[in-house]
Amino acid sequence: MFFLETTPDTSGYMIAGYIVAFSVMAIYVVSLIVRWRNLSQDLSTLETMQVPAKKAAEKPKAGKSKSARSKTGVKATKKK
Repeated sequence: MFFLETTPDTSGYMIAGYIVAFSVMAIYVVSLIVRWRNLSQDLSTLETMQVPAKKAAEKPKAGKSKSARSKTGVKATKKK
């Protein structure tokens, strides 16, 4: 008698499980794409900010001579 029972149809649960699994994976992929775009925008912003700083560091300031400074930051004076 036990062998005459049919197995229950669980294909609906299988389909629901696949839908949930693929939805989670799709959300994760979209999240990675958004993060990638934000990182590339941040990188380009940092690079544009860095270029003027490099140019300013390369140009010597007019009117100021290079003088030796001690570790305390006080200018060394020449004795006559």
